[in-house]
Amino acid sequence: MDSRRTRVLIEIALSVALAAVLAMLTVWRMPQGGSVSLNMLPLFIIALRRGPGAGVAAGALYGGVDFLVNPYIIHWIQPLLDYPVAYGLVGLAGFVSRPVRSALEKARFARAIAWTAIGVVIGGIGRYVAHFISGIVFFGSFAPEGQPVWLYSALYNTYVPVSSAVAFAAAVAILPVLERALPMDADRGARP
Repeated sequence: MDSRRTRVLIEIALSVALAAVLAMLTVWRMPQGGSVSLNMLPLFIIALRRGPGAGVAAGALYGGVDFLVNPYIIHWIQPLLDYPVAYGLVGLAGFVSRPVRSALEKARFARAIAWTAIGVVIGGIGRYVAHFISGIVFFGSFAPEGQPVWLYSALYNTYVPVSSAVAFAAAVAILPVLERALPMDADRGARP
């Protein structure tokens, strides 16, 4: 195995481990699962640095770890949607990894922030949609009497955009420092 591939696998493993630790430091925990925390931050970071392949892999692996550590099961298929699929979709932020990396390498921080925001929105929407669908299909019985199930799910899952916003703020501070410490220019263009 080449050293670049080994480095990516190590970064994925470290991202999953860090996400699991950050998940334990929650600001708010929802009654039927979900919380506001920084657990998406390492997943966004690896996606924005290494692309969607590494981001989706790290997210799906973290989803499996999160399920093992803190499961909430309503139906046998629901854990798949709420854990590896939802967190795997966070890795879609990696579709803007090239412009983010390019902006960071050229010290164009305003441009890097803008592309990071786009990536976080893409990944956050992916996770939100997975939880929204799960909320409609599996958690509809928790909706208050007379409230449409889709509205209940849409409102309940607002913790995802809040967590995404917090992760974005942290990513904006971390990405330039990480790029200076571990520049990506040596493996430009290659994907795992």
